Amino acid sequence: MWIRVLTLLLLIPTISLGDEKPDMVFLMIGQSNMAGRAAMEPQDKTPFKGVQLLNAESKWEQAVNPLNRYSALRKDISMQRIGPSAGFGTAIQAHFKDRSIGLIVNARGGSSVNQWQPGMPLMATSLKRWREAGSPQLSAVIWHQGESDAEDPEYLKKLSVVVNEIRSKVGQPDLLFIAGEVYGDRPVNGKIRAIGEHIPHTGFVSVKDLTVFDKVHFDRKSILELGRRYAQKYIELTMKN
Repeated sequence: MWIRVLTLLLLIPTISLGDEKPDMVFLMIGQSNMAGRAAMEPQDKTPFKGVQLLNAESKWEQAVNPLNRYSALRKDISMQRIGPSAGFGTAIQAHFKDRSIGLIVNARGGSSVNQWQPGMPLMATSLKRWREAGSPQLSAVIWHQGESDAEDPEYLKKLSVVVNEIRSKVGQPDLLFIAGEVYGDRPVNGKIRAIGEHIPHTGFVSVKDLTVFDKVHFDRKSILELGRRYAQKYIELTMKN
């Protein structure tokens, strides 16, 4: 009897608990809209199929919202809600059906591009989390930041330092870097839209027609759409290569 039961158990497929290394890894960084401030609905607590999240122990687990929960320097956990990583991860997984997706999410609400410069805590902890994950090859860096620097004329110059620092430290000089516009008619959006003209292997996504709930933070529908736009831009840029 026990031999028969054991035989049947051996025939049951092993269920992955999300601890295997993903095939594609993305670094998701920026400020509050990347962290996610949109209210969650009951269905948002369902784990993401085929998407893994790097946890506090630097192990891969099945991703579930809020995806910025393990950010090294995040604000209070109650502030972490739906961010673009949710729309991005599911869209990327839907496109690359046979590949597992890994997200390293390390956003900090209210942070300035000045706080992401080389040697600063946000840059240092993001790279530290990447190293603790085993220094995987990154598929891209997804960046959503700029609300705190909406009027900074030097924004693009400072952002180029961010890009070059990450590429240098991870050893990928051609690593894709995709930035997103912020809400509203802000001077920083002109800098973000010009990123491809000044920094190779980069792109940007538009927030046209997206809506906010408090003049700054995208609502749930829009933040998920923003994530999907990041995914589409990644697919578009990789198809060119």
